[in-house]
Amino acid sequence: MFPPSPDNKYGIAIVGGGVTGLTAAWKLHAQGHRVTVFEQSDRLGGAISTMHRDGWLVEHGPNSLMESTPLDVLLTELGLQAERQYATPAAKNRYLVRDGRLVPVPLGPHQLVSTPLFSLRTKLRILAEPFARARVGPADLSLAALVRGHFGQEIVDYAINPLVAGIYAGDPEKLSTKYAFPRLWEVAQTHGSLIRGQIAAMKARRARGEKPVARIVSFARGLQTLPNALAAALPPATIRTRTAVVSLTPGRPWKLVSRHDGLAGTDEFDAIVLAVPAATLAQLPIGSSGARPLAPLEQVEYPPVASLFFGFRRDQVAHPLDGFGALVPEVEGRSVLGVLFSSTLFPERAPAGHVALTVYVGGTRQPDLARLAPEELRPRVLADLRELLGVRGDPVFSHATFWPHAIPQYNLGYERFLDAITLAETQHGGLFIGGHVRDGISLVNCIAAGGRLAEVASQYLASRA
Repeated sequence: MFPPSPDNKYGIAIVGGGVTGLTAAWKLHAQGHRVTVFEQSDRLGGAISTMHRDGWLVEHGPNSLMESTPLDVLLTELGLQAERQYATPAAKNRYLVRDGRLVPVPLGPHQLVSTPLFSLRTKLRILAEPFARARVGPADLSLAALVRGHFGQEIVDYAINPLVAGIYAGDPEKLSTKYAFPRLWEVAQTHGSLIRGQIAAMKARRARGEKPVARIVSFARGLQTLPNALAAALPPATIRTRTAVVSLTPGRPWKLVSRHDGLAGTDEFDAIVLAVPAATLAQLPIGSSGARPLAPLEQVEYPPVASLFFGFRRDQVAHPLDGFGALVPEVEGRSVLGVLFSSTLFPERAPAGHVALTVYVGGTRQPDLARLAPEELRPRVLADLRELLGVRGDPVFSHATFWPHAIPQYNLGYERFLDAITLAETQHGGLFIGGHVRDGISLVNCIAAGGRLAEVASQYLASRA
């Protein structure tokens, strides 16, 4: 722990108790800054939420993290390295659905040649792509348009569409490559060939001593372990749950008006960190006039997603479940976006002799399905599982979670939202904004965003000293 910072007279407000806000709070606290976390709900962790019941471990939101430097650093700081749990070797395979059956995703050139996923014409186009002339695109392209130009429509339909459903629950025809998949966009701009660029990136990672493929990570007690550890590392008085921030007034100090259990109060801070969803940012008055400078963010699309967790006896499922899970292309006309083989991915997610599946429904593809009551949605999902995985009978355990506003869509034109965020920060010194609406949607992106927010806030305070 660093000594108290002399340039932090009033402290720093962290608005949002998800992983971004908690990471920022921890980093600042470790540097000696006084922080206060405001979270309008009664729990911390945001989208991360783990339930334990009758031997089942249910993740209501994200199921895993990808190993990365920001994660390694944070786990070391929190003393969580020993609790890290890697995905089992059995989870190596990935499946895609084609013509009503699960087909393994090819993991190398030899499997690509023999896979029934793609036609001979598409396979030849994939093999020829590294030798194609470099393409120079416009300022931005949808992910579908970029991939279509390199590999054709079949790859969009049977690879990119289900991939995007699994990551964003979104539409590749609308998602911006530049903002939703920035590394791929950089590869397209610098190498022309996407395959050549990916090979070059793998070589660069090896040269830096990094693993060519990041491993999948969780914890024995589930992902809730991480926000719990972050909260436990902060002084209890640091965190205010059930407290909504009503307005912000810039100045030296900033004035923050909040409401806790119906009672309003005002606090003063040297700086403000906002780590909340787009709709909350859009509604927040900043300034004495009550203006909402982040109002454009009301237009950020957040489709609904339903997550259904099913537990079966092992003999009820014919498929070997020898992989991470399966994604379903839209052209297959199914109700589900994909299914995660939860009990294969990590151990002790189901009682002995049982298996656990997590199924995702809705997104931009079928938002109305996600909004169905669980008792209406369940028969449709089980029908897909019977046909795709050979499921027999009813589950012995089930749980449904509904996320009305699940994942922000970094669609074409997303820069207008980023510009609004940057302008608000420029106009109001001491205001810092980040999280999944700005820095990327993955948990690792959000952890990195918390570190970035802590760094810029600390630098700001030091510059005033």
